[in-house]
Order: sequence, then C-alpha cells, then structure tokens
Amino acid sequence: MGTQVIMPQLGESVVEGKVSRWLKQVGDPVKLYEPILEVETDKVTTEVTAAGEGTLLKLYANEGDVVKAGTLIAFIGAAGEVGPQAGERSDQLPPSTDLPGGQLSRRSADTGGEKGEAPRGNGSGARISPVVARIASEHQVDLALVRGSGEGGRVTKKDILAYVEQRGSPHPEGEATGVEKLEAWEQPGLGELFRPTEELFGKAAPTSAGPIAPAAAPPVAPGDVLPLNSMRKAIANHMVMSKRVSPHVTTVFEVDLSKVVAHRSQNKTAFEQDGTKLTFTPYFALATIAALKKYPLVNSSWSDSGVVLHRTVNLGMAVSLGEEGLIVPVIKNADSLNLLGLARTVNDLADRARRKQLKPDEVQGGTFTMTNHGTSGSLFATPIINQPQCGILGVGMIQKRVVVVTHNDVDAIAIRPMVYLGLTFDHRILDGHSADNFVAAIKELLESWT
Repeated sequence: MGTQVIMPQLGESVVEGKVSRWLKQVGDPVKLYEPILEVETDKVTTEVTAAGEGTLLKLYANEGDVVKAGTLIAFIGAAGEVGPQAGERSDQLPPSTDLPGGQLSRRSADTGGEKGEAPRGNGSGARISPVVARIASEHQVDLALVRGSGEGGRVTKKDILAYVEQRGSPHPEGEATGVEKLEAWEQPGLGELFRPTEELFGKAAPTSAGPIAPAAAPPVAPGDVLPLNSMRKAIANHMVMSKRVSPHVTTVFEVDLSKVVAHRSQNKTAFEQDGTKLTFTPYFALATIAALKKYPLVNSSWSDSGVVLHRTVNLGMAVSLGEEGLIVPVIKNADSLNLLGLARTVNDLADRARRKQLKPDEVQGGTFTMTNHGTSGSLFATPIINQPQCGILGVGMIQKRVVVVTHNDVDAIAIRPMVYLGLTFDHRILDGHSADNFVAAIKELLESWT
C-alpha cells in the first residue's frame, strides 16, 4: 500500500512549516529514507525523508506554501495506485484513523506490525510519535494508562519513560540516553532562538503621548527587491529585539596563541587518525567553557525576578550559511567534553548545518554563544547578543604580528600568532570588571596551553 507524506511538527512550539523545495517530482522513484523535500521554519531548514518506497504519485503542496503540521503533502505508492483526493483530511483516509503528531510519513496499510508501523493513538485519541509507539511495544505498555503531558494530552517520550521507570522496567537500550535517537519534533525546546519580541517580553504598553506624525521618507534610488526568506526575517527580528532589550557593551583582548598553535601542530595527525579534523575552534570553545565555569554569572540570563544562573554550559556556535544567513547550532552539555569531543561535535554540527540537516532541538537551549568571524579575515567585531543569553564571544582572525615580549625582565621584539577576542555582554548582568575577568581567564588558558 502507499505511503502518506505528512508535514512534520518540527518542535513543540512550531505548528507549521514552509515547503522550501521539492527534491523529488511526480513520477520520480523514491527509495526508503531518501530525502524528498526541504521544510523551512524560522529556526531551521531540514530535509523530510520518505518512510516508504515506490513512485511519487501526487503532491498536495507547492514550493513556498506554508502548511500546518499534520497535513498530507505528498503520496508515494506503486505505479497506477490512486492517492487520496486533495483537501481530504489525512485522519479520514482509510484505513488509518489518526495521524501521529511527529511522523514524517505513514503507511496507508493496516497496522500489521511491519517495521516502521506505529500505534495510532494512546487510547484517548491523542496523537503519538513512532518513538513512543516503539517504547510502548517493547515494554507492553497500554498507552491509555499513561498520563500525557503533550499538547492535547499527547504522550511524549518523557511521559512513557517515566511510566516505565516507575513500573520498575528498565529503559530500552539507547532510548534513555540516546538523544540523537529522539525525533526532533519530540524534543522539548528551551530558550528557542529567534523568538518574537512579544513572546519574550510581552507587548509594549501604549504611550500617553499623542501620535507622532511620520517623517517624510527620503527618496529611494531605483533597484530590485530581494524577497526575504524565513531565516532572514527571523535574524532581522532577533537582532533588532536584542539591541532594544539589552544594553550592549564590548570589551576586546589581544591573545598570544603560540602555545595553542604548537599544540595543534603536534596533535593534528593523531586527531586525524581518530577521524577528526583539529581546527582552532575547539581550543577557543574549551577555554571559553572553563572560563564560564569559573565565572558562572556569564553563563546566565536576565529575568524580571532575577538573574538565572544555568547549571550546564550549552555553547552556541554561529555557522555562516553564505548568502542565506547564519544559524547557531548548540553543543549541549559542552562542559562534559574534552578537546577531542569538542572537535568532533564542532565538525559534525557545522557540517550538518551547511547541509541543512540539523534537528530543531540542535539550535535551541544555548546559554552562551561564540562566533568565529575571523574566518573571513575580520580582526575584531562587536557581535550582537543572542537573546536571552548574557554574552557572545567574537573570535577574530589569527594573524602573525610583531609584538614586544619580556623574558627575565628583558624586552625583545618577536613575531607571534595573535588574535583579538571581543566579548559583547549585557550590562544589566555584568559590569566591566566582571566581563574583563572572564575574558582574561580565556586569555590565560590559551596563552598557557599545555
């Protein structure tokens, strides 16, 4: 039987997605798990893969259409098979009776226990994901007995794992700790990037003054208008909001990277034997993480009730996507990784960011951000804070410069690999002294690397 391709719910707060590009057209053969389209939200652009194979028989959405999660957008089946009619709700299509909330596509066949099949509900009509269905099947759990905390009473992975643990049954192998096995739209999101201003701080109170007449717009030279995609709109809104709500201050330090350069040269081959390319980014990340642990106030967020200190370090890493914009994947629990672990994670996230394969959870929940603007030749910059974080560290280009060095109280001229580190911080949380102490700690760690 055919496979219905459903618009996924890419995050707890994401209720719709934009069909950015169809990778397959009607009549094209489709293999199992082969990408068939790109879906764009204000947080991430990701590929949707097929849960069945056959021929792409019908498209129900065009490129550029904004479609609600759970909507039928394509049908895959055997040549000559008739797909559902346009406009017909997927939960009315025989023989299925409900739509799993996060499933990318589902079989139109009955629940015959084939691989990839999922129970259709939790006994109360609420939708479930394939992950929840698999755990329920492995542990013989009646989902009607599990209290769901998701939207509409939907049972989430957290709910069923808690139920299994309370019942005394061990977690299924890989599910309790394997975050990568958790479908992206089932993962809870904290501190989402690019949230609207009103969602974070409420609507601005009306002023008592009368309306101000708008100034006459200056004449604009003729030119072409480039349409804004969702990512560019989100970046624009987020940057303007950040400058409006936080008093930005930037402090800049110069750092001698002689010992870091020497350590990298000595260890590049060993890392490559482990399948990991060693760049300078993990060094800056590891030093930043250590400084955040030493000065926890920098790893915080502002709230009306007080400053929120975050217990773990989730390090955001800005990645340029060229003309399309930028995205900030997050290294979760970065303070638990060593240099090799950070190198692997940095390379993986950057590579998948450029290939548009990040999951929504991987761009959420950051507590501090680092941006390496030096890759394009910039010496130093004043980056904008990624709200609701306290600060962002900018790393400039590593450049050999002539400097004065002192050894045994004797000054000398030397050539050293130098870099500028610029910290932009929220002056509501940090003062100059505390911000400088934080960057000085990074400087000390980098210059004394062993």
